[in-house]
Amino acid sequence: MKSVVVFRIDRRSGVATYLQIVRQVEQALRMGALEEGDRLPTAAQVAATTKVNPNTTLKAYRELERAGLAEVRQGAGTFITRSLAQPQSGPGSPLRASLAAWMDEARTEGLTGQDVTALFRSVFEAAYPGEAPG
Repeated sequence: MKSVVVFRIDRRSGVATYLQIVRQVEQALRMGALEEGDRLPTAAQVAATTKVNPNTTLKAYRELERAGLAEVRQGAGTFITRSLAQPQSGPGSPLRASLAAWMDEARTEGLTGQDVTALFRSVFEAAYPGEAPG
């Protein structure tokens, strides 16, 4: 069992801290960085690295448990119970390689990170009307 998630909290994002933690776990699950059986960092570990109140982390973990993605085992920690990874989006997938190549091309063409984000959102909204990007 591994614990490979390192939370990064953006206090200026306007997104509640506990939701940032939930979304980062979901992202790690989608990308295969977290798998079933992996242990999440303790609330104290998260507090030490992010200066987030341990209760905020516990709230995020309860949300993950409610969603069926994690379970709290008394005295042992919080563990991932299922993956969200899709084979077509994993580290060696052709879609991921195409996206990485596109990102390289965008950078070569002089697009900034903000330009790429705006372009992505525009194309995403056209392809997935009514859905908000992750």
